[in-house]
Amino acid sequence: MIHYSNYITSEEYMELRRKVGWCEFPLEEAQAGIDNAYMILCARDGDKAVGVMRLLWDGGYIAMLSDVIVDPGYQGQGIGRKLVEASIQRIKADMKPGYKVKMGLMAAQGKEPFYRKFGFEERPNGRLGAGMDQWFTLEG
Repeated sequence: MIHYSNYITSEEYMELRRKVGWCEFPLEEAQAGIDNAYMILCARDGDKAVGVMRLLWDGGYIAMLSDVIVDPGYQGQGIGRKLVEASIQRIKADMKPGYKVKMGLMAAQGKEPFYRKFGFEERPNGRLGAGMDQWFTLEG
C-alpha cells in the first residue's frame, strides 16, 4: 500500500531521477534542493521511495512545481495525481487573503496532457511565450 511522507533521502531522490532518465548531480546538491524546498512529498511502498514531488515557493506570487517523479513501475496508479494535488492544496492553504500565486512547471516531453487536468496551460499560447530554461555547470 502506498503511503506519503515529507521525507526523502538524497540517494532516494537521485535514484528516482535515474529511473526516469533525468540528469544526475552530486548528492550534496540534491540534499540542498530537498532542504530548501517549500514542500517535499514522497510516495512510499513500504520503505521504498516510489515517487516524489518538490514544490518551491517564495511566499509571494511565484511558486514552482519543480519535480514530479514516479518510478516507471508505479506509474498509472494515481501517485502523480496525488503529488500534484497535494502541492496545489498546500499553496492554497498557505496563501493569505487577497493573494494571487502563479504556479509554474516545466513538463517532461509528452506529459503536458497530465498537467492540463489540473488547469495548467501550455506555452506558448495566445497570451504567453514559450517556457525557457538553462542548465549551468561548473567543472571541478
